[in-house]
Amino acid sequence: MSISDTLRWPKSFGLGRSATAAEIARIDIDVRPDGKGLPAGSGTVKSGKEIYAVKCAACHGVMATDGPNDRLVVGDTTKGKRIKAIGNYWPYATTIFDYVRRAMPFNQPGSLTNEEVYSLTAYLLNANGLIGEKTVVNAASLPKVKMPAQQRFVPDDRKGGLEIR
Repeated sequence: MSISDTLRWPKSFGLGRSATAAEIARIDIDVRPDGKGLPAGSGTVKSGKEIYAVKCAACHGVMATDGPNDRLVVGDTTKGKRIKAIGNYWPYATTIFDYVRRAMPFNQPGSLTNEEVYSLTAYLLNANGLIGEKTVVNAASLPKVKMPAQQRFVPDDRKGGLEIR
């Protein structure tokens, strides 16, 4: 087939339809590092620990350090290879909320309520030693959590040349 063959194609094949505003709103759930996009709701470490045991431990391990899938808690990084986890690699706390809300649990992504996601985020931040056990995580407090790796990420300010992704 050549490009000239496509010139005879119709402008539209009549497949699909335009998305409605409600459909777009359902998937427009991104959260920025500054917290823009975080929904109403809140969560606690205690509640997050309970939710984690039921919905996350099978894949990430009881302590979030020993499951078949990625480690979520740093643990002891003084021995052996440096392991990338939330506490030593992720640059923004809001990214935890964003990722968990859209992609977890693996077998039912997007099924958690905002309160469950805030609670899981609180639990994971606490397990990594980044917030206290009594801290309530919400749209106001989450962007204020300073992640240790944030200063290690440097924006690429190079101009010209090929863009590498």
